Amino acid sequence: MPLVFSYGTLQDDDVQMATFGRLLRGERDELPGFEPALVRISDPATAAVAGRTHYANVRSSGRTDDRVSGTVFEITETELTASDRYEEDAGYARILVALASGKRAWVYRCLLDHT
Repeated sequence: MPLVFSYGTLQDDDVQMATFGRLLRGERDELPGFEPALVRISDPATAAVAGRTHYANVRSSGRTDDRVSGTVFEITETELTASDRYEEDAGYARILVALASGKRAWVYRCLLDHT
């Protein structure tokens, strides 16, 4: 089954219920070689619903000592497709990464790296 690493909203119970119809069980992990970043929410209505002006994002730093904390979840292929739909709505795409634990997981990042 696929693994997905979340540093943002996929860790939220409400998002999990809306996206997967269940709460996920995960383990803490870290994404080495990346640093936190922000992406401005361009739609004012979406920003109002989200209660914030930016989404969390990550960008490759090239420095092995940089790490982003989050949670790794084991999900089904069907849930991975649902996760893709959820993340694509905000302009995110998934990439395969190696986590600090040695696990390989999908992580979503927005290529429109702006604040």
